[in-house]
Amino acid sequence: MSVEVIPVDGLPEVRPGDDLASMLEEPLRALGARSGDVVVVTQKIVSKAEGRVVPDGDRAAWVERETERVVARRGDLTIAATRHGFVCANAGVDASNVDGGGLTLLPIDPDGSAERIRSALAGSLAIEDLGVVVTDTFGRAWREGVINVAIGVAGIPALIDLRGAPDHTGRELEATVVALADEIAAASGLVMGKAAGVPAALVRGVATGGAPPGSGADLVRGAQDDLFRESPLQALHARRTIRSFAP
Repeated sequence: MSVEVIPVDGLPEVRPGDDLASMLEEPLRALGARSGDVVVVTQKIVSKAEGRVVPDGDRAAWVERETERVVARRGDLTIAATRHGFVCANAGVDASNVDGGGLTLLPIDPDGSAERIRSALAGSLAIEDLGVVVTDTFGRAWREGVINVAIGVAGIPALIDLRGAPDHTGRELEATVVALADEIAAASGLVMGKAAGVPAALVRGVATGGAPPGSGADLVRGAQDDLFRESPLQALHARRTIRSFAP
């Protein structure tokens, strides 16, 4: 099996109100988009098209507005959980690649955004089996560097559950659930660098193993399974003892 990641070049600057699927149609047609392909688009152009662009007058206020829960703060940096359940820097409020000194906010419904793009492209390109992933760039706890992750998914599984399947030695896999949409998002970053001006990619050759389509929401770990949901600092603010975090 081989996987191909192809940049989608030639897209113009996206403005609020633009029909993103229509803008992608001809470049994808020129690349020979076909059944089984996955179209990857950055959150940035989705947010621009959906009018999620605001003036950079009071960034802190926008971060506060987009924050559902503060996880940690240091200086001007806030690690926050958004209304979607994503945990990211400054609740996804970002100034990069925005003309005129504005800020972009995350799409209100990234899965809905992905499905609208998928449905429109599937119709205009006559491709029934088409996936769409909306990506954003997140940092990672305990590791340096940023990476593209999936925040919206349509037409493909977000997760592939391999629990119960045998590994190559015949032993049963007990805990392996693959974040397929995140793997696709990360691969797309190889051709869609933040400074490269390429906001979309076509990923070909992805094997889904027959798993049903999922959503970006599938990738958000529920509070009941999150061992790191509350930091010691949050516990102190809640008047709990720090000793409860000691081994």
